[in-house]
This record gives sequence, structure tokens and C-alpha cells, in this order.
Amino acid sequence: MTNNKRVSNEKILSEIKNLRTVFAKYGVDVVVDPMTETELNALAVKVVSRMVKLKSMEDWFDHVNRSELAWSVAYEDLELTEEENALGEAAKLMTLMNLFQDEEEYEKCAIIKGRIAQVNKVLKKGKK
Repeated sequence: MTNNKRVSNEKILSEIKNLRTVFAKYGVDVVVDPMTETELNALAVKVVSRMVKLKSMEDWFDHVNRSELAWSVAYEDLELTEEENALGEAAKLMTLMNLFQDEEEYEKCAIIKGRIAQVNKVLKKGKK
């Protein structure tokens, strides 16, 4: 019953009866009134409705999460300390430094080196 083929209500009710038999073998009494076809259809509609809502919410969340505004709000919610911000800035600057060295853009490297010195002062202050 786990494949995506259509399953009749009779098949579902039959499986429920089979499960009751299996549970009974182990002494587990499952007391559930048998569902009518109408109740089974109502349950199916509720399940599908919830699945569609969840999928819609997932799609909406993915769409919103990709927006620049969502990223900036989420980033602000991190509430990073000064030291954590400095570490992030240092990582970014080191990456840029390597990039500019590979491209032999030494003027940019000098600017980055000055900024790294400022970030290092913040990091040293945080260690005290």
C-alpha cells in the first residue's frame, strides 16, 4: 500500500481488518469502530487537504527564505557578539586576500591588510 497506485476503500478497510488480526495475535486489542465508506472518504479528504496545505507552506517558506529581506532579518536575529562579527570579517578578508594575491592585485591586498589589522585589534581585545 506504500506505492502511488490508487487504492480502493475496500482495500483500505481490508488492510485495517488485517492489522487488527495481527495486533490480536500479540494480545493488543484495537478498539476502533469500523469506518463507513463516507467516513473513510472524509478522512482521505482531510489528509490530502493537510498535505496540500503543508506543501503550499513549504513552497511559500522556500520562496520567502530566498529573498534578500528574509536573509537580512535572519542575519540580524543571530545577535552576534563583536568577537563573532570580527571572526566572520577576518574569514572574509582572508578569502579576499587570497583571491587578490592570485590575481596579483597588490593594491587591493594592501587595503585588505590594513582592514585585517583593525579586525585583529578587535579580536585581541575580545581575548582579554
